[in-house]
Amino acid sequence: MAVVEWKKDESVAVVVMNNTENRHNPDFAAGMLQVFDEIEKETDIFSVVITSSDAKSWSQGIDLIWITGAMEKKDFASIKKFMYDMNDVFKRILLFPMPVIAAMNGHTFGNGSILACSCDYRFMKADRGFFCFPEVDVNIPFLPSMLQTIRKAIPYYKLEELIFSGKRVGAKELEEHHVLVKACDDAEALMRESLAYAKTYRKGRPIFAQHKLRLHKHIIEVMEKEDPAYIEPLNLMV
Repeated sequence: MAVVEWKKDESVAVVVMNNTENRHNPDFAAGMLQVFDEIEKETDIFSVVITSSDAKSWSQGIDLIWITGAMEKKDFASIKKFMYDMNDVFKRILLFPMPVIAAMNGHTFGNGSILACSCDYRFMKADRGFFCFPEVDVNIPFLPSMLQTIRKAIPYYKLEELIFSGKRVGAKELEEHHVLVKACDDAEALMRESLAYAKTYRKGRPIFAQHKLRLHKHIIEVMEKEDPAYIEPLNLMV
């Protein structure tokens, strides 16, 4: 089974992350970029829903086993490439010429939460699963573009609380603060309602692409101009 795969449901591409906790590593980044390339070639698709095949996790962020191993080997080139590749994943979603919807059917932490924020809309099941930015507890700072991505999805007052506290929140609380379109009762309702919402979109790709480009231009500029100053010093960690 591929780390990431997709299938067609009428006018919707359903992207399925298959690696249980769906932690981010080079294989995950490559898989995401490949499926979005494939989807864009399908001219009868007008929206994307991202979900997980695991009942417990949507995406729990960076693959700590992989990145710790790379650090121990002093393989900083691979770490830097991975960070740029994940930025490419976020950029691909931010600029994708159709709505991208996160259907969060389980825990969504750290880099996984940023992935959800890069999407245009978010749905989450209410009966199980937390959303969290644990970076404050594990002493990992956000890249500048990550903060800009979070700001587009979460009201600033709530963003501060979540980033500074590392608090775990459920779907109902996220819905209350307009981070989600809807907190769904369970996994079945989540997919039913996410897909129904996705199917309401049949907008032209060129206009959708222009809207997203202009809305997210500042995020892309920060990603390209500011992030390297924090990524590149990894080559000094010797």
